[in-house]
Amino acid sequence: MIERYTLKRMADVWSDENRFRKWLEIEVLICEAYGSLSEIPPEDLKSIKERANFNIDRINEIEKRTKHDVVAFIESVAEFIGPSSKYIHMGATSSDILDTSFACLLKEASEILIADIENFMTVLKEKAFEHKLTPMIGRTHGIHAEPITFGLKMAHFYDEMRRNLERMKTAKERVSHGKISGAVGTFAHLQPSIEEYVCKNLGLKPAPISTQIVPRDYHAEFFTTLAIVASSVEKMSLEVRNLQRTEVGEVEEFFSKGQTGSSAMPHKRNPVASENLCGLARLLRGYALSALENIPLWHERDISHSSVERVIAPDATILLDYMLERVKNMYKNLMVYPDRMEKNLSMSQGLHHSESILLSLIKKGLTRQEAYKLTQSVAMKCYDHGLDFRTELKREQSIAQFLQESEIDDITTNEHYFKYVDTIFARVFIKKPL
Repeated sequence: MIERYTLKRMADVWSDENRFRKWLEIEVLICEAYGSLSEIPPEDLKSIKERANFNIDRINEIEKRTKHDVVAFIESVAEFIGPSSKYIHMGATSSDILDTSFACLLKEASEILIADIENFMTVLKEKAFEHKLTPMIGRTHGIHAEPITFGLKMAHFYDEMRRNLERMKTAKERVSHGKISGAVGTFAHLQPSIEEYVCKNLGLKPAPISTQIVPRDYHAEFFTTLAIVASSVEKMSLEVRNLQRTEVGEVEEFFSKGQTGSSAMPHKRNPVASENLCGLARLLRGYALSALENIPLWHERDISHSSVERVIAPDATILLDYMLERVKNMYKNLMVYPDRMEKNLSMSQGLHHSESILLSLIKKGLTRQEAYKLTQSVAMKCYDHGLDFRTELKREQSIAQFLQESEIDDITTNEHYFKYVDTIFARVFIKKPL
């Protein structure tokens, strides 16, 4: 279930009240710009600024007749202002208001998502340093490879979220473009200075060139960024799912008292949060595709993108806000089992040292092919019969003629795998803040 407080803050961005308030602010700013050009009498501008307001119920009532939300909004505003309302929306087209307000709303949503990412990064950093030297087996193709530490895994995730933070900040800047350029973007009935004034006061940049709308590649980049962040969340959730499997058991989602995992099997403790997050990421990728399909529109504009954006903008931002909050809490409360990691590390009875043996034989003068063949023959024997790699290396004459038993003992310890952990951590964490 999505927590109420998580939805509240992002949902407020997309509320009717906030949306119409942005529309009103833009309309008043346009009038202010006209006033500075002496195109609206001071007494009318004063009336507009003092009396401009709207009533949501009235807008909805008018829209039933007009079948046009901006026209309904303007009529509601006019009822508050009176005769001076004739200057409202002068020279503008609906998309001037819609696209510029959309930029404001996406910018607000971005600021929440940026904070979400930063909060998640804080948790990952704490986990990374807590388990900086907690050894575990690394896996490639799902098969034991060489040792890593759980802290390195967390540092890897932290650095990926750092890149997502950079992407999100870039996406915020990209969508922070407005336009007040008229029906086809030519400023036929207003001046570019009006657009500049409005955008500056909203903390936006004017789109260098627009048609009736801001080009939709701006927005496609934004929603694609959301999908990338969601895919990273899925990656980090999938890791928990895999490490929580009964056969692995190295980490586990927190299981609260009284919680149930299955209606049929009382023993079950399932990775429900991480599974939920993996599923939700699919939605975000779908929204990104919808945004990409909004780029090609007919000529200077059609309306096909509008219905899509009314769905994907609130849905995608609310959903990612929720996902980031949930994955943060999942990792914050994650149960980590170093003893099980140690047990799994020993499961292959030293086979993870095969590359160390290979390289040591090469240093003794063998070609890579010769060293690989000798090492693999012992490794496969151990693999097939469940034998201890170190013991069999010492028994194998073809190995013994190159490596003494004491050398094999030194080579098959785990310490050297972690000698550059501090170096890696310095690369990840000792950086200038974004």
